[in-house]
Amino acid sequence: MADELIAKSGQTERLIVEAEEGEATIWSRRDFFSLAGWGGILAALAAGGLAFGRFMFPRVLFEPLPTFKAGLPEEYPVGTVSERWKQEQRVWIVHEPDGFYAILAVCTHLGCTPNWLNAENKFKCPCHGSGFRRTGINFEGPAPRPLERVKIVLADDGQLVIDKSVLFLYEKGDWTKPEAFLKLKA
Repeated sequence: MADELIAKSGQTERLIVEAEEGEATIWSRRDFFSLAGWGGILAALAAGGLAFGRFMFPRVLFEPLPTFKAGLPEEYPVGTVSERWKQEQRVWIVHEPDGFYAILAVCTHLGCTPNWLNAENKFKCPCHGSGFRRTGINFEGPAPRPLERVKIVLADDGQLVIDKSVLFLYEKGDWTKPEAFLKLKA
């Protein structure tokens, strides 16, 4: 506690109370910085543990399957380009008098989704103006090559099956392969 000192100066007595140096605070400076240091170490370990835990569960992108059934051939009128699967699967199905082919709805310039313009009988990319004929051959704009065809076959149940994981490129002569064009008489 405090020491009481009595000092005599002449005939008067005075009571002088002085506080001891160590009793000013609850924690010393050393205790505070020690606790802060340990707190920082524990926070760093917790952040590292959370990062390691997140590392153990990799990010996975769940995309739709590249293969899908597009319906019966009778659902597609002869001489038309069907936009039925453009939004969901990014595929057009073209029904010609001698069969079917499927075109991937991805512009070969920068990957935009072109539009089918029925009145002009062409695909037109809204991003930079690339134009493609009904067959997918490019004829205007900056697109460096034709649109890609995807695999189209007939399933056992009679439905059209489209496989977007198999691409056919015109410049490699792939459009003449049997799975690039499904021959069916209307």
